[in-house]
Amino acid sequence: MKIKENLFNQRIISIDALRGITIFVMIFVNELASIQNVPQWMKHMPADADAMTFVDLVFPAFLFIVGMSIPFAFNARLIKGDSPKTIWTHTLKRTIALIIIGVFMVNAEYGYDAAKMIITPAFWGLLAYSMPIPIWNKYPKDFPLWLKNVLQYGGILVLIALYFIYVQDTGDRGMTPKWWGILGLIGWAYLFTVIYYWLVSGNLWAMIAFLVFAVVMNSLNLIENSFVQNTSWLSFIAGHLTHVSLTSAGIIISLLFFDRKISSKINWPVIGFIVLFTVTAVLLRPYFGISKIKGTPSWTMFSAAICAALFYFLYWLMEVKKQTKWSEFFMPAAANPLLIYILPGVIYYFCKAFNLHIIPGYFREGIPGILWSLLFSIIMLFVMKILNRYKIQLHL
Repeated sequence: MKIKENLFNQRIISIDALRGITIFVMIFVNELASIQNVPQWMKHMPADADAMTFVDLVFPAFLFIVGMSIPFAFNARLIKGDSPKTIWTHTLKRTIALIIIGVFMVNAEYGYDAAKMIITPAFWGLLAYSMPIPIWNKYPKDFPLWLKNVLQYGGILVLIALYFIYVQDTGDRGMTPKWWGILGLIGWAYLFTVIYYWLVSGNLWAMIAFLVFAVVMNSLNLIENSFVQNTSWLSFIAGHLTHVSLTSAGIIISLLFFDRKISSKINWPVIGFIVLFTVTAVLLRPYFGISKIKGTPSWTMFSAAICAALFYFLYWLMEVKKQTKWSEFFMPAAANPLLIYILPGVIYYFCKAFNLHIIPGYFREGIPGILWSLLFSIIMLFVMKILNRYKIQLHL
């Protein structure tokens, strides 16, 4: 793969803004999930509902942004002179880390036999959420090497111990990937997409073909008794291609924006793909419906269209009109996305482990609960600003 002499050599602040906004909304909806008596449009839609809310758009937005960032990340490493071995080692380490963190998070939620565990599930969850911080923290260059090794290898040993401490509700010792968790799913989608992106050297038409393939495989996997659904390894791949379709869409939009000169003020190819994503979603909807839980192609394509349109607006506002001041509020989250994803879980399990009730019950339902969720999201952004200042940043 060759270095691209284009906008991939620059920092695109509108991508950071989209990432920051997505994370802010994620914190809000995750906190809101525990609030009673809130409108349905502020929750995930049920699996059997042919509909989606803005909550069902958060995960696709993450995947879309991962896709948009891949060409920039590859180009940056090529400019640094990294060898293919170094690039692939980094890719595999990132994938494995995301899958490990995701599986630990899932097992913290359910599937354990509390009576047979030597520590409480709440304390187990606190350790499971906390250990990625010392393991994957981006330590400053002047940080003592011995202390860095103690923190990193100590955290790894704790995670290994947590694996053996865990007792499933079936009586078996050790965890299982009941499902991969959000981070794990992102990890698999990232791996599949990066492999293909490297093989085709980031070619636009090849990425479009990959998106079509992913949508087709996703569709076949949802058809009862199809050869894809009835073949375990094909079904496994097709399940992840559901999310790969979103990362591929992100790469395509990134290539259309930054890998070519735009002769007019309007990026017609991007607008064309937004329309194409929408039309595809509309055409497939009668057969599969719109469902995040089932991972239907209509959900992925509607999500891709919305994400692409939102990015287009942010690009116009920030890169063309130079209106960037407002985005400073979201940037602490954009600079440290993994930590801000983990931190609410650390707080939750800390309170649960030590039986702390910080928020009165009045703020756990209705409008007060919605306002609390919004306030909590704002507080988390300020916390991230402080942690960034003290160089506590996770880097996979």
